[in-house]
Amino acid sequence: MEYCDALINEVSGLCGIVPEYWDIFGNKHIASIETKKAVLKAMRIEADSKEELMKEIHDRKLRPWQNFFEPVHVVSVNEQPVRIPIYIPVKEGEEKKLVISWSIEAEDGNSKKSFLNSTCIRGDDIFIPEVRWIEDARYIRINLVDDIQRPTGYYHLTVECGHPDAIFPGKQKVIQKKSRLIITPDACYMPEHLQKGRSWGLALNLYSVRSRRNRGIGDFTDLENIVRWSAGLKADCVGINPLHSITNTQPFGVSPYSPISRLYKNFVYLDVEKIPEAAESEEIKKHLTARKFQKELNDACQSEFIDYEKAASLKSDALMMAFDIFYEKHYGRNTGRGKDFNRYIAEEGSVLESYALFMALWEHMKKTGHGSNYQDWPEDYQIKSEKTIKAFRKKHEREIIFHQYLQWLIDGQLQDIAEEAGKLGMRIGLYHDLAVGSVGGGSDAWNYQDVVAGAADLGAPPDDFNINGQKWGFPPFIPEKLKETGYELFIQTIRKNMKHGGAIRIDHALGLFRLFWIPQGMHPKEGAYVECHAEDLIRIIALESVRHKTVVIAEDLGTISENARETLQKFRMLSYRLFYFERNYPDPSFLAPERYPGLALCAVTTHDLPTLYGYWAGRDIEVKKQLKIFVDDNQWRQQVRERERDKGLILSALKSRGILPADYPSDPAMIPEMTPELCLAVYQYLSQTPCKLLLVSLDDIIGTLNQQNLPGTVDEHPNWKRKTPVFLEEIMKEGKFNELSNMLNPKNAIKPA
Repeated sequence: MEYCDALINEVSGLCGIVPEYWDIFGNKHIASIETKKAVLKAMRIEADSKEELMKEIHDRKLRPWQNFFEPVHVVSVNEQPVRIPIYIPVKEGEEKKLVISWSIEAEDGNSKKSFLNSTCIRGDDIFIPEVRWIEDARYIRINLVDDIQRPTGYYHLTVECGHPDAIFPGKQKVIQKKSRLIITPDACYMPEHLQKGRSWGLALNLYSVRSRRNRGIGDFTDLENIVRWSAGLKADCVGINPLHSITNTQPFGVSPYSPISRLYKNFVYLDVEKIPEAAESEEIKKHLTARKFQKELNDACQSEFIDYEKAASLKSDALMMAFDIFYEKHYGRNTGRGKDFNRYIAEEGSVLESYALFMALWEHMKKTGHGSNYQDWPEDYQIKSEKTIKAFRKKHEREIIFHQYLQWLIDGQLQDIAEEAGKLGMRIGLYHDLAVGSVGGGSDAWNYQDVVAGAADLGAPPDDFNINGQKWGFPPFIPEKLKETGYELFIQTIRKNMKHGGAIRIDHALGLFRLFWIPQGMHPKEGAYVECHAEDLIRIIALESVRHKTVVIAEDLGTISENARETLQKFRMLSYRLFYFERNYPDPSFLAPERYPGLALCAVTTHDLPTLYGYWAGRDIEVKKQLKIFVDDNQWRQQVRERERDKGLILSALKSRGILPADYPSDPAMIPEMTPELCLAVYQYLSQTPCKLLLVSLDDIIGTLNQQNLPGTVDEHPNWKRKTPVFLEEIMKEGKFNELSNMLNPKNAIKPA
């Protein structure tokens, strides 16, 4: 048994399973043998016997020697000429007969062929830096050198190795292999105005926006109005929650951070009235003005919380009617809208087609009682049986096109908003948010089953804010499987979320380095970290960032090593610094503004943390007590005491900078509630940091008490459902935002050293 344990430890090390980690409390956790076996199983690695383990070790140590070369090569644009190692089985002396030809073709179809010594290597012309014997076979390593200086981008590498005698495995005379070459910049995009100074922006949850014209949930017209208003306040960006596709069903289908797909977006944000087919249809106009519809609309708008299913239903009928008009008048026709749609479909290719197919299947399965998760579907649909899926696609072609149509509409409305932001002088524009994963029963997991570890969930170990740890409900990518595909799913995810945006926040950036895997059936405290191909992933982000001119913010909160932060900074990703957490540790006093890093975004809070008004009132602590989240009353009392202490430290910090007058109370007991004056004072404190970007929470400025999400809860708390307590039309009239704008003028900030 001990011998098997040693083998499991060895295989785990080869697969990137981290043997131990230190939690936020300073405690060391060692991954158990049971956890390692479960993680290996989730990676589809057999680990139940000594023979299986030894075979896995043997096979892994021989890679890539027996695979000819790596499936993908990610290199710096400044590390040219590029050297590609290839591994060839050949007897001693026989290498003089080898003929190696290869080509590198850019993704735009521009083929530039390169050869080693023309098309043939003979005798002394070949340089062999390494030889290895594997199972009585001799393998040599040769480095192909591309002497062309290539620009950053994606390339297809094809290598063909021939020999006049059939010496290769299977008695082949020729081996041909393909690989992906990715040449990347060494840093993410940084606009000139951020290189020289700083900006500020407004952060909000679009779904929560209460306006007098939307249908019970914030939409793209609300966002466009906010962009215009923010531009007038001299803000450079508007940060919004992830717009990812979700099911809009309770209780698990409403979180923007638990989508069914990160590749496409939620149709509930569409403004139906702005769709040309809806505007020209008398039938749709009649539908929208019908008494029953108007009553449902009024109820949705007046309700305290968002009813996602109602919001979706209030739009879906009209969207289907609009599609019917489009299908009859434009689809497959040489009209302006028909050609635009065809162009979009061609650009999106199989990625959109697969998503639309899933959505049509999801609706069909829901109607027939098979459930929302694809794991609950009939087996032929779970495993994507070619015959079954082909038949479904043929029978439900129109429904599939409908979901493509919805994404085309979303893309168009977002593009209009992004262009409007640019015309109004916003130097960043829309600031998007990328969730760390998508749910295990959703579109991404179904379409990319080869790279997804379906028997594990991502999450986090216990910490200060989540004493029981977290299980997020979506599976991780298997690092080696993702690499074998040339990182295609990762590339598409980054690319599509940078579209129509000037900035993107990478949620849980620690996940670029390592992710916390929780095997199914285990508690979060039993999980283990698994290492990722960090530099490859970061370089791909940098490439897409430069291509899209998108600033990258790496959410680096939590247990993250300084080496990881240094790597993110090296690639010019902005660190994510929250006022609540920036302290003079181990002293709990708040960090002075000038000690914040320059290459960072600073903010007060996030959707997972209390608003300033809620923080001051201890609302989050009160709710946790009501929900019995604390281990005992002692833990609750400790957090109450620490909060009172921290409120006093906030007052002390603000007074030390002269932001609050000398006669302002120092005892938080004398200020029972957060005030607009004190709220603005906290943001003025942050405005004195050298951080490149300051993000102001709309909820803070309008006095929202409750936070959007309480981690560790699902339907015990109204997560993701709270509307703003004030109508958007009233918010945009408030004079306090003009005061905020004047205060956040970059000239007031301390410049980086």
